[in-house]
Amino acid sequence: MPPRPHWIYETRHARVLPRPQFYRRLAQHALVALALLLLSLALGMLGYEHYEQLKWRDAFLNASMLLGGMGPVNNPATDGGKLFAGIFALYAGLLFIVVSSIILAPLLHRMLHLFHADERDR
Repeated sequence: MPPRPHWIYETRHARVLPRPQFYRRLAQHALVALALLLLSLALGMLGYEHYEQLKWRDAFLNASMLLGGMGPVNNPATDGGKLFAGIFALYAGLLFIVVSSIILAPLLHRMLHLFHADERDR
């Protein structure tokens, strides 16, 4: 049997991951989520700067408000800006689900793994 890649979680028959390694896994997931958020924020800022000719501070505000689920501060004035804002808003909604999943995955996996460990001990 070939070795398992390091990025796949342990199987239900494997021992529960020790806490320091679990915390490292949790931190790695949080860093991936943060990188995805920062990349999305940068792309949103670039889009607002390009399509709406907003200054970087206003572009930051609009992109971060959309990513935070609040909606844009400045209503788009151009057709390109309206299209970008709509697509970015849909993207931001999906990004929320993706980032939540990335952060919750190790927690849910550990919970299920502990459940199976208790089941195995009986």
